[in-house]
Formats: sequence, C-alpha cells, structure tokens
Amino acid sequence: MGISFSNRRRNNHHRRYHHHLPPPPPYYYSDQPQQPPPPQPPHNEYSYTHNHLVSAPQHSLPPPSQPQPQPHPPPQINYGSYGYNYNQIQNSQQQQPPYFSGYHPNGWNTMMRPVFYGPAVVLDQQPPQPYVEHQSAKKVRNDVNVHKDTVRLEADDLNPGYHLVSFLFDAVFDGSFTIIFFAKEEENCTMVPQFPEAFKPTQVPFQKGTAQKFVQPSGTGTDLGFFSLDDLSNPLPDEVYPLVISAETVISPSSGSEEPLVHKQITLACLEKTDDGSFNVKVMKQILWIEGARYELRELYGIDNSTAQDDDVASGLEDSGDKECVICLTEPKDTAVMPCRHLCLCSDCAKELRFQSNKCPICRQPFDELLMIKVESSNEQH
Repeated sequence: MGISFSNRRRNNHHRRYHHHLPPPPPYYYSDQPQQPPPPQPPHNEYSYTHNHLVSAPQHSLPPPSQPQPQPHPPPQINYGSYGYNYNQIQNSQQQQPPYFSGYHPNGWNTMMRPVFYGPAVVLDQQPPQPYVEHQSAKKVRNDVNVHKDTVRLEADDLNPGYHLVSFLFDAVFDGSFTIIFFAKEEENCTMVPQFPEAFKPTQVPFQKGTAQKFVQPSGTGTDLGFFSLDDLSNPLPDEVYPLVISAETVISPSSGSEEPLVHKQITLACLEKTDDGSFNVKVMKQILWIEGARYELRELYGIDNSTAQDDDVASGLEDSGDKECVICLTEPKDTAVMPCRHLCLCSDCAKELRFQSNKCPICRQPFDELLMIKVESSNEQH
C-alpha cells in the first residue's frame, strides 16, 4: 500500500547523478549549414499502477568511449544532446565575421552580435555654410544731409490745393535744393523730370549750417490732384519716383586749372494719402554722388558716433552705447552685418563667423555680406 523509501532513494539517485558531458566550445560562424541535433536519449520514465510506482525499463547510457584521434582538419563533432556543431576551417583565405557567445542552455546568447564587414556607412552631413563676402568700407564726406524722417508735405495756405515740401538738413557748404516730381535717375546721378511741362523743377538755394529747416516757397507748390493714388504711392516703371529732393554743393577747386567738384545727396520718396486728405512721405532710398562715385546710403544699428565733433555732418546712424563685440566682448565693434545692418562684430570675430554661420548674432536673420567700418577720431578726419 505504501511506497518504499528505498525505492525513492534509488529513484533520487538516478535523477540526481546523470552523466553530463563537458560544455561545448564556442560556436563559430561557418558557410556550411548547421546539422540538426540528434534525437534526445530517453530519460527515466515512471508509471503508476493503482497506488504503486513502477519503474519503466531504463536504458542505461553507454560507457564513455576512448577519445579517437582527430584528422586534420577536424571533422564535425557531435556533442550528444546539446546539439552543437563545431566546424573549424584552417588556412582559409576568406575571413568570416565571428560570433561571440557564452554558454547558454539553448546554444545562443542574447548578447551575440556579428562583426560587420562591408563598405563604410556614410552619414548624412549638413551642407557647408555658404561663403560670406567680407568687405571694407570706404569713408566719404557728405557735404549736405537731408534728415529723411523729417520730410513732410505741407499745405500752401496762400494757394489752396497745393502742397509744399519741408524737411530738416545739415550742410557744411552752401548749395541748392531742387524739388522734382516724377523724376528718373540718369547718368552721373542726374535727375531728369518725366513731365517737365506740367511740373517744372523748383530750385532753392541754402546756406551752410546744422539743424536747419527748409520750406519750399509759397507759390511754387504742386497740385497732386492730377495724379492717381497708385502712381503716388509706388515708383513707376523704370524707377520713376513721385518725389525727388536733390541737394547739391559746389566746391571750388584748389587750383584754377581744375574744375569745381559737384557733390549731391538725392532723396527718393513716395507719397501716401491719409484719411484726412493729407499726404505722408515715405523715403525709399538716399543716394550720394561724391567725386564721381555713386553710393547708396544705409543706416547702421549700433554705430558709435561719440568721436564726431559739433561741425560734423549728422549721418542718421544710431548709437547703441555698447562698444564691444557681441561675441568676444573685448574688442571694439567695427563690422556691420548686411542687409540687416547690425554693427555688432569686431573684425577678428567677423572673419571667423563668415566660415561658420550665415546668421546675424543679433536678429538671427541670414546675411550675405560683412562690412568693416573704421570710425576715425576727430584729429584723423579731413
């Protein structure tokens, strides 16, 4: 009725002391296909008859055989129930990527990774930064300057319906202003009116001085009712501007054989009509004609004008108060970023920046030109 403890000890003895084969060597990758593992040898099986545990016929393991000499190169070796195939090819000219694995009951290790042999993987690289041109500014002396933010159109009280031009200006020499409606730039910065019969140019002399106010004489104004609002608010084809202010100075030559020098500052503007019937002046650009060369004026943000004297011409450039480069914070800034016109770099940092980035350090807008400006002291100016 019961189970003999001697049988249990004998069964435990057979379960506990199986003859295990030594662990197989590491597995290496081979071109030859892996052979399927041989069938597992039968283990001890037991059956229950009524309440008695009966041992089934047990197949004993064969006695270990003597190690046989292995030929060269060694053939495939079968390691019994483990199912490993070990194939080693010596003197092979083709190198195969090895597999590295530790011992695992199913013959594979979770950390097994083949070594990759093949062409190098080319990673996506960012395109190089575009080359930015680095130029040096040339200093010119402007004899007369019209403050473009002060240009106005005033109603002529003595002539209803007519408008007069007014603005503030600074001048180093005496000269004259020419007011032209609908003019086009020709050779040598000569402004040619497109409707001379209907709107004759008005020329008014001025004297040198700073912070002067100019007002067109009464009776010389223009009736703008003959023009459409579209023609007044935008330049016409071929760069014909609705309002042109030409300021000219004539400098006498040092010797009698030379011709007098004519310097000009030309202000080109459009007109916008407001709800109350008045007109606002929108300056589009300013041009300089100095010693036979044409320049287009642009404002720079952050330039230092502390070295300018009282008799110097106001240039309309802003002074931010910060004199150091925004990158190194040590050298004085002398390079402007175009077209955003931020004067914020020293020359050394500007040279490095143009090969690394094309964005302004202040506004982060793309730039295509760096302009180096040297502000001379008052004793160096002429």
